[in-house]
Formats: sequence, C-alpha cells, structure tokens
Amino acid sequence: MLRSLTESDIPVLQEINKDALGYRVTLETTRQQFAKLHDDSKHVMIGFSDDQTDSLLGYVHAEIYECLYAESGFNILALAVLPDHQGKGIGTKLMKAIEEQARKQRLAFIRLNSGSERLEAHGFYRQIGYLSTKAQLRFIKTIE
Repeated sequence: MLRSLTESDIPVLQEINKDALGYRVTLETTRQQFAKLHDDSKHVMIGFSDDQTDSLLGYVHAEIYECLYAESGFNILALAVLPDHQGKGIGTKLMKAIEEQARKQRLAFIRLNSGSERLEAHGFYRQIGYLSTKAQLRFIKTIE
C-alpha cells in the first residue's frame, strides 16, 4: 500500500538504501537527513508497505527541479525496493504515485539519473515510459 514515510521507517530506509542501492550510510545520517527533508515542501517521499504488516518495502524520493533553462519538474533522487520484493510491481506503483504528484503540482516532467551499470533498472524505466535522453558523467568534489 502507498503511504507517507514516517520516522519509524528510518531503520528500514537505511536497509533499503544499502541493499537496493549500495549506499552504506549510518543510521544517524539517515535520521538527520530524513528530519531535514521530510517537511521540506520541495521534497516528496512516498513509501510502499506490506498490507498486512505495514513494514516498508520500498520508496521513491523526488525533489522539485528548477533551473533557468527549463520548466519546473521532478528530479527522482531515489527509487528503491528491497531486493526480495523487486519484480512485484512495487516500483511501478511508486513511480505512478510520483507521476500523480507531478500532475497535481502542474510540473512539466520527471527526470532521473541511473548508474551506467544498472542495466536492469534501465529496462524498468524504459518499460514504464521513460526515455534515455543523454549520457553523462558525474563529477564530485568533497568539501573539507
């Protein structure tokens, strides 16, 4: 079932980020980031939970993408489902929910980036109607 994420989901969010996305982040960092982003109107976080237990199985996190060269849209920051529950339509339901949020907010598009090695994810995105429009490299510099 689709639902809002809550503070009680934080340990499972950390697990999902590790197991589904490969991000090894501490529980404390997950807790801090959740507290900061949860009430930020530019961020939307939707969870999908088991109907019987209400335990979180996956989530989508998007932020408003605004710039000078395009209309406003959503940028998907994370779409993740626990590995044992992938292939059951959860990701599709989460993406449909975020698409509905985009319509309600009158946003022009939804964009996302996916690692070049995540071929299965690329197939999923194509299957639900997303097009790959360019190849990119990510550059990052740690600020000390």
